[in-house]
Amino acid sequence: MSISSRFSIGIHILTLIETTKDEVISSEYIAGSVNANPAMIRKIMGMLKKAELIDVRPGVAGARLAKDLTEVTLLDVYKAVSVVKDDALFNIHDNPSPNCHVGRNIQATIEPIFHLAQNALEQVLENVTIDAIVKDIQAREKQLN
Repeated sequence: MSISSRFSIGIHILTLIETTKDEVISSEYIAGSVNANPAMIRKIMGMLKKAELIDVRPGVAGARLAKDLTEVTLLDVYKAVSVVKDDALFNIHDNPSPNCHVGRNIQATIEPIFHLAQNALEQVLENVTIDAIVKDIQAREKQLN
């Protein structure tokens, strides 16, 4: 199982809003860039708005970032689009057999490892900003031209 694509779409939306900030873009325009349904884009934009990452007005095309690019981290996006709940990235199977030496101990053994892995992921995401994403995309575009 992989992390929901809402995460990458949320990053895509924020980056597109920033790189087209001199234009008024609609959810249909964003959907064309993402290659997704406009209704899905509006849903994710609603999540980003609720997390106070963007400002949008219903029924009016256009959105803008609610914070400076350097203040919005990938962890903010990750949490905004409800990828996973705290300490729930990895699910541990329920009800292993208490009659088995592995079944009795597996949950207690792997739960702290899963917790550390999720924390490591979140620390990496916390150290990358939307500004870094925008700059990388702009640099890649320059190389193509």
